[in-house]
Amino acid sequence: MTKPTEKEVGTIAAAAGVPVEKEVAGRIVTSVGPALDAFAAIAGTLPFDLEPSTFVLVQTEKARR
Repeated sequence: MTKPTEKEVGTIAAAAGVPVEKEVAGRIVTSVGPALDAFAAIAGTLPFDLEPSTFVLVQTEKARR
């Protein structure tokens, strides 16, 4: 996942029913950026990334083997 832009954060917040000003969206980008950067190396490799509803099923199958 790439670091979101202020515009993307604003759009997502508005879609969630919590519109934010451009300044607030910028602070959100700044605060979540380091976390997204830290996970960039393994993004897409975690079973949970597939789909949250299948995570338990996948883990249960792995435990049976």
